[in-house]
Amino acid sequence: MTAAYTLYAKPGFAATTIERLCSEARISNRAFYECFGGREELLQALHERCVDETLAAVAKALQDAPSTLAARVQAGIRAYVEFATADWRRARIMHVEVRRSGDVLSLSRQRAVDAFARLIEEASAEFPQPARLNRRLLTLGVIGALQELLIEWLLADEQPETEELVGVAVHIFGRSLGAT
Repeated sequence: MTAAYTLYAKPGFAATTIERLCSEARISNRAFYECFGGREELLQALHERCVDETLAAVAKALQDAPSTLAARVQAGIRAYVEFATADWRRARIMHVEVRRSGDVLSLSRQRAVDAFARLIEEASAEFPQPARLNRRLLTLGVIGALQELLIEWLLADEQPETEELVGVAVHIFGRSLGAT
C-alpha cells in the first residue's frame, strides 16, 4: 500500500506496473496477488482509504464548528483543503488519478462524491436553502468546484497557496449555500 501510495501519485496509475509496485514494496508478484486481484483493486483500496480519512477530518471539523452556516462552511472547507493538501499524494490520488483511471474508479468516485454530498447536506439542512434550487444538485456543483480547485493546486505551474484555495472555496460554498 505504501509503495502504491507514492507510485500511483507519481508517475501515476497508468505508468505503474505490478512489477514496479512489487519491486518498490520488496515483495513477490505472488505475494501481491495474495492481497489484491490486480493493480486496479489496489488503487480502489487506496482511494477509499484517502476518502475515508478525509471524510473523518471534515466530519470532525463540522462537529466542532459553531452552529452557524458560515462557520460550518469555513470549518468544513478548511479541514478538507488542509487535509487533502497535507500530503500531495493523497490529493493526487483523490483528484487526478481517480479521473485518469477511467472506469476503474468510477463507482468508487461516485460513492465518495455521494458521501461528501451527504455530509454537506446534513451540515446545512437546518438552514434555509437559497432560492428554490435543488439542494442535492447545488451540493454536487460546489463539490465539483472544490475538486477543480485542488486539481489546479496539483497541476498549475504556479501553485496557488492553500489559503487562496480555502478563501475561494469558502466564497463559492458560502454564496451557493446562502451563508453570506
